Amino acid sequence: MSIDDLRATGVIAVLRAPTPDSALECVSALVEGGITGIEITYSTPDAAAVIDKARRAHPEALVGAGTVRTAEQARAAADAGARFLVSPGTDDDLARAMLDTGLTTLLGALTPSELMRAVALGAHAVKIFPASLGGPGYLRALRGPFPDVPLMPTGGVAAGNVADWLAAGALAVGAGGELAPSSAIASGDRAEIIKRARAFAAALREARA
Repeated sequence: MSIDDLRATGVIAVLRAPTPDSALECVSALVEGGITGIEITYSTPDAAAVIDKARRAHPEALVGAGTVRTAEQARAAADAGARFLVSPGTDDDLARAMLDTGLTTLLGALTPSELMRAVALGAHAVKIFPASLGGPGYLRALRGPFPDVPLMPTGGVAAGNVADWLAAGALAVGAGGELAPSSAIASGDRAEIIKRARAFAAALREARA
C-alpha cells in the first residue's frame, strides 16, 4: 500500500481491545459502519493473530498494526499481513526494523525536532501524538515548516472535528476512544460502534464535499 491509500481511507480506527474475539467483533462493526482503516494495536492480546484474521475476514479493509514498540512486533505484524505499521514514538533501531519489512511506516512524534528525526530515519508519514495537546491549530503550525511531510494526528479526534483536522493539513486522522470506546468493545455493544463509525464516515464525506 501507499500513502495515497491512507489518504483515501481518511479515518484510521485505533483499536485497543481486551481480547482477540472482542477486537474482531469491533473490526466487523467498524467496517459495517463505513470505517475501513483499521489499526490493531499491540495493546490487544495476540495482535498479530487478530491482524491475520481481520484482513482475511475483511479484504476490503486496510488493516495495519499500531503501538509497535519492538522489532519482533514489526516482523510479526508483517508476517500476519499488516498493510502498515505505526509506532507511538521514534526510535532508531525500531524505525529500521519497521522499514525493513517493506511496509508503509508511520513513526510517532510531537515536537518539530522529533518530527525531523522521524523524517531523517525514513518514515513514510508521521503520527502526531497526542494531537489533543495542540489541536488542529498545532497541526496547521507544523505544516508551515513541514509542508511536504504527511501527518496523521491521533488523540483528540472526534466526528465533530474531522473536518478541522483535514483542513489543517492532515493526511488522515487516527481515532481511538471516540470511535471505538473501550466500554463498547468490552461489552460487545456492536450497535454503538456502528453508530459511531457511521458518524465518522459521514463527517469524512462532508469534509471532502
